Amino acid sequence: MELLSLFPHPIIQGPTAGGANTPAQVAAVSNAGALGSLAGSLLTPDTLRAQVDAIRALTKAPFLLNFFVQNTPSPSADELARAVELLKPVWTELGWDALPMPAKWCEDFAAQFEALLALRPAVASFTFDQLNAVQVARLHEAGIAVAGTVTTVDEALAWQAVGADAVIASGVEAGGHRGTFIGAQTDATLAAAELLPAVVAAVKIPVVAAGGIMDGADINRMLALGARAVQMGTAFLVTDESAIHPAYKRRLLTAGDQPTRQTRAISGRYARGLENRFIRELAAVQEQVPAYPVQNALTGAIRAEAAKRGDTEWMSLWCGTGVGRARAMPAAALVETLLREMRAG
Repeated sequence: MELLSLFPHPIIQGPTAGGANTPAQVAAVSNAGALGSLAGSLLTPDTLRAQVDAIRALTKAPFLLNFFVQNTPSPSADELARAVELLKPVWTELGWDALPMPAKWCEDFAAQFEALLALRPAVASFTFDQLNAVQVARLHEAGIAVAGTVTTVDEALAWQAVGADAVIASGVEAGGHRGTFIGAQTDATLAAAELLPAVVAAVKIPVVAAGGIMDGADINRMLALGARAVQMGTAFLVTDESAIHPAYKRRLLTAGDQPTRQTRAISGRYARGLENRFIRELAAVQEQVPAYPVQNALTGAIRAEAAKRGDTEWMSLWCGTGVGRARAMPAAALVETLLREMRAG
């Protein structure tokens, strides 16, 4: 299946979980000739169906659904008690006597997968882990192209081996969660311009570049290195249709040269965002917190309270290293701007 023939322009709007992607954003990108993406990872099957219906009401063009490949964990009472204690400096700062416990750790990936098969988007992409060959074959039978997120050459070869149609080579500059699933996350340190050519040389399937790509010149540079397309998350995170918290969006648009850094303190998996008090407060203990999705669920109440207060110091301000070059405009206008910059060379 030739995934990249499905959309005219070699630009994929990166899926950004947590409500940032809206049907309006996805449809606007796809209508502009790029590939719009909806992050389905945190959505129930019913919500997923409703959002796909809303996208299809706005566009007839192809779009992508993205998921975290994960199992539902069963942490012990002792593990949870330790995790809550590690978070105590944060929840006491919010004035709480105790940390509210989540109703569930994550969505059921098996249920999401069945919903995905029924919804039949043009493309599905996956991160955090890998599908098996049977799952990939089921998606192909449903007419869905498959892309796997990779941070190393070994991961790209693994996705190729199970029948993926493309891989998304995510450099260390990329915002949000790292997709590493072979080896330690801390070992996947290649920048996009280093990872991309290595992956292109290793696999026979198309490679999409991701990480630090913010304008047309960046896109041209990645295409020259062998990418068949690029995936851009941070650039679309500040578009008008993005539903991130207004205070978060303001932080991104005024980031300037503020540092981003990777942390596992907030979610239990390394993710890149603007440095804030949440990251600094837990920096010394970040290796001790439980793995995603347990830590992510435990900090959910903290982040929700921060959103209510408009306090970005206790939010997750995920973004890539290129955030200082992010531009506020409608999503379709960003696609048009990128294409104009690409033509200008």
